[in-house]
Parts: sequence; structure tokens; C-alpha cells
Amino acid sequence: MVKYLNICLIFGAIVLFSGCDITRYNTVVLKDNKIAAEIMPPQKEIIRTTKGANALDLEAPLRCYVNWQTQQMITTIPYNIKAFNMVQNGKNDMMPRYEVTGFSFETMPAEKALYKLVKEAGIRLVARDAPYASISAENLRGELSEVVAMIADAAEIYYFYDDATKTLRIQRKANFSLYVPKSRPILLGFLDVLRGAGITDITTDWDDYSISFDADAELKEKISKLVSYFEENPTLITYDVSVFRIYPGSPDKEIDWQNLLNFFDYGTIRTAKTGVIGRVITTSDDLNISRLSAYLSQQAGVEQIAEGKFVVPNLWMSRFDIGKCGDFSKAGSDLSLMAKASLEQENKIFSNITLETTGGEITQFNIRSKFGDNIVIFGLPNEIFGLKSPKSETMIFMVPRIIRTTKTTKHLENNLLR
Repeated sequence: MVKYLNICLIFGAIVLFSGCDITRYNTVVLKDNKIAAEIMPPQKEIIRTTKGANALDLEAPLRCYVNWQTQQMITTIPYNIKAFNMVQNGKNDMMPRYEVTGFSFETMPAEKALYKLVKEAGIRLVARDAPYASISAENLRGELSEVVAMIADAAEIYYFYDDATKTLRIQRKANFSLYVPKSRPILLGFLDVLRGAGITDITTDWDDYSISFDADAELKEKISKLVSYFEENPTLITYDVSVFRIYPGSPDKEIDWQNLLNFFDYGTIRTAKTGVIGRVITTSDDLNISRLSAYLSQQAGVEQIAEGKFVVPNLWMSRFDIGKCGDFSKAGSDLSLMAKASLEQENKIFSNITLETTGGEITQFNIRSKFGDNIVIFGLPNEIFGLKSPKSETMIFMVPRIIRTTKTTKHLENNLLR
């Protein structure tokens, strides 16, 4: 016992005179009431990119503005029929011109089949993320490059040949650049759809109107379908959005939304629906953003925290991180809208709107409105966004508009429609 106490005293002296941070040690009581020190690993602060740097967004000047006074409900945009082009990036030299005859194999991983094919040509094979799908083939014929392409396509992988090192590299993903018509709404529509599909690692070049991204075979096919859809003269639905934070004048009273029926003519509010959280109404243009703000100002403080626009191709899903169009430092800056929209008969628009933050989904609405109607989502407690302000809430005002695209063979200047 004396020996154990001496060891503890020596250990304590070392800690004291060495100037170590004693908070890194926990006292642990062992059996027989013996006391020892447990050394804890140092807690290192995670170093991240600064918020100011993350706030830089080249899309903000195009997205984060809405002209509520002169909205065009229908817009037509012409684009050149040859404008769409998707190219694979990266070095890919021409392969040696060998003739392949009768190349066969059974149920073999693609990397092994390619190794068997190219080794006789003295080509080194590098498989970055093997193993790949197992495939079979019988009596393949053609030039070496053609047979390599057949196997790669069957296994849904990409290949790159470097003639200087005689190396063939294969991998599941490749980097592509998609060139689109020089039209801001069309490019924004592509970006919103890609984000709606969960594709966020993309780089946009606003000079040559291109989008660069990494894609596997499945993603490439999905994007190719989107391009084909645009080439069939699609209709785009663009949503103008404004987000407000509402603080009742009296902390013990909520907003009296029922009184809207007295403030506006009956029939101005066409439909009302309840979500998991919040409610949504569709209204005629008589209940526009200025008149609604005037009504709310009689009983509350109304603060606009963000506004912007996003584009949804008919029948596709798009994502808009509208929180980025507001104050990056305020609560709710991570608010996003997911929308899937479709045009129906009799000038109807069906909108599936989901609100979410980085913490998950907040609420969701299926909304059927007339062309020219407004959509108002309200009753979202500000506690959702981490604000402790009793009875206050968040409101989202939305106006869907139509963009029709038409193909032409004529040369067009950049379409800078905002």
C-alpha cells in the first residue's frame, strides 16, 4: 500500500511541476479503494474553412433577387439545337492498333478480362477501385480499342490509356463536362435538378455555360436522360420565393390568420391544407406579397430573411438552398426547398414541396394550384430554426411561373433572362 501511494505521489509531482493540463486526466477509483489516474487523449479543435469563404456563391446574383412588381407569368426562351454537349475529361490517348479475333471468357471480373486482353500487347493495367462486375463474352472481334470499350461498357466502368507509360487505367467514375445553351434559366434548371438528385459536388463555369462533375455509369445515364428531355422542347416551372420571419406584437398572442377572410374578399383564398407542421394556402393574385405584408404588419413585426428563385423542369425534382440567399449568420440559413412539379390540364400546376434543413425534413405539402395563383406556407414555429421567440413563426411566399423553351438552328446571343 505504501509503495502504491509513493508511486501516486511521484506521478502527481510530475504533473504539477511539468505544467501539464491536469484536465486531461480523469480520477478512477479501482477495487480496494485504490486511486489511479486515467490519461485522456487531448481534444483537438476541428479546423474548418471560414464561414465567409463558404458564403461565396457565384449563383447568388442570379438567384437571390425577385422583381415582385413586374413578373412575367409566361416566358419563351429559344436555344440552339446543337447547344447541348457532354464530354469526358481527362487524358485518353489512342491505343495501339492491334486486331483482336476470337477473344472469349466466362464469368470473369472485368479487370481480369481486361488484363488477359492487354497483357500480350505489353500494356500495364491499373484498376483503381476493383473488383468490378463479373461478365462473360464469346468471340469478341475488332481493334483492341473497340474490344476494350465493349468490356468496359458491359461492366459499366471507364478507361483511360496513357501511351507514354503504356498504361490502361480503369475506374467506376469519370469526370465530365456538360455544355448547355447559353441561357441562365436553363443552366439554373440543370443545377437545381442535379442537386435534387443529391449531386452536389459540381463546378459551374458561367463563362462557357458548362457543368463539371464526377459520374458513374448510372449517373451519366440519368443526366443524359435530362439532356434528352430538354431537347424535346420542355416546359420549365420557375418558383419565385420569399421567406419571412413574423414576430407578434404581443408575446402572448399568435397571428390571427382566420381574419384574412375578413381582410380579403371571399374566394381570394382558394384552398387550405394542413401539413405535418404548418399550413399552406393557395390564393389569387389579389393576395399578393405586398398586401399580405400590410395585413401582417398590423399585428406583428415582419422581417424578410431571404428571397430567390429556382427552376423545376416539368416532372423532375429540384433543390433550392434558399437559406444561402439570406444572412449566412442567421438561424435558418440552412433552409432548403425540394420541389417536384408538373403541368396538368385546365392550367393547373401540381407542386410537391418539401422543406428541410441540415437536421432533416421539416414538413411536406402536395399543392394543386391554378396558373397565376400564389402559394403561402405559414405556421412554422421559429423554434424549428433554433430561435427562442414564443408565438413567432416563419412564412414562405411562392409564385410559380412558366418558361417554355424552343429549339432553333440560328446563332443566338447569350440569353441573360433574370
